[in-house]
Amino acid sequence: MRGYWRNHRFWIIYSILLAAFTTYALLDVFLIPHRYETVKSIKKINASSNSSVSSSSDNKTVSTKYNNNTKYNNSTDNNEEKKSKVDNKYKENTENKDNEDKDRKENKVSLKNDDNNANDSNSEYDVESVDEDSVEYNNINESNEDIENTDNIVYKDDYTYKDANIIISLTTYRKYDTDIYVADVKLSSADYLKTALAENTYGRNIKAYTSVIAEENNAILAINGDFYGAQSQGYVIRNGVLYRSSAVKGNEDLAIYDDGSFEIIEESKIRAEELLNAGTQQVLAFGPALVENGKISVSEKDEVGKAMASNPRTAIGLIDDLHYVFVVSDGRSSSSKGLSLYQLAQFMEGLGVKTAYNLDGGGSSTMYFNGRVINNPTTNGRTIKEREVSDIVYIGY
Repeated sequence: MRGYWRNHRFWIIYSILLAAFTTYALLDVFLIPHRYETVKSIKKINASSNSSVSSSSDNKTVSTKYNNNTKYNNSTDNNEEKKSKVDNKYKENTENKDNEDKDRKENKVSLKNDDNNANDSNSEYDVESVDEDSVEYNNINESNEDIENTDNIVYKDDYTYKDANIIISLTTYRKYDTDIYVADVKLSSADYLKTALAENTYGRNIKAYTSVIAEENNAILAINGDFYGAQSQGYVIRNGVLYRSSAVKGNEDLAIYDDGSFEIIEESKIRAEELLNAGTQQVLAFGPALVENGKISVSEKDEVGKAMASNPRTAIGLIDDLHYVFVVSDGRSSSSKGLSLYQLAQFMEGLGVKTAYNLDGGGSSTMYFNGRVINNPTTNGRTIKEREVSDIVYIGY
């Protein structure tokens, strides 16, 4: 009997332990939280969060791309709109100029008639009639009203500059085996036709590259001037300031007046002070004159000093009131032979100029436009490099 109860007790204890273990196992599987499950759950949450962030980032990227594309499209539209606004603003700012020019010309004609009544000599202020058919460029200088308080919208590219006061278009020609660069300039006022000195200082042997002088003066367009510093005599008037008044017999200069008109003068026939009192803003003394009164004024035999027949050249011309051409040619190279004075005069005449004047050429010949040198300046024909000069003629504010 004692052995029976011993064995029976063993099985009772075993059953209790088995039941307890089974219960714990069931609880462990279904109810008790574990570290592994918690980490796994956190990973799921993080994965879900990252997915959300990634989705948000993707949406942001798509949105940015869309906005960028929209900006590009809007920029294209705005560019065309800007060009249209500039054209309209220029037309608006210049709609009264015809009447002002007419009054000015009538005043000059009146002065001329008064001079003719006093003596039979020709007046220095002859007013030439303009044959519209002979002018190859469209004359858009129709007015000149006050524009100081208007917004000046600017449009520009490699070949064009347009704002409410200044319109410049650049064209390259190929003539006489030479590349010739022409900047067609139309202004609402002569105030934007200026000159500048190297280092903004008058004196001999003060020189700088055309592009450097242009950049220092915020020039839109610039060409080299007359290199006054290479001479000790000859008139120098710049922006209405008289720097040198010693005349040189035979010097043929270009006088630019405060209304933007051109006149070819001889230093031996008029004093520098008289020019200044007459409203002269610039006197350029290199020469010679290429075209006067619409006709070529040099012969095939004319040249500057001992210059070769074909050279890089620089010239400036007047087509109509406040309508100019700045011209520079390459030369002295295998790709561009260069021009003689007569060829340059022929070319200027073909552009429809009434007056044209030859400036310093050779290695000095340089055209700068919209922040870069346009031509291929060279002194020896082998190296493309600017020559330092004393001064420039430029368009700007």
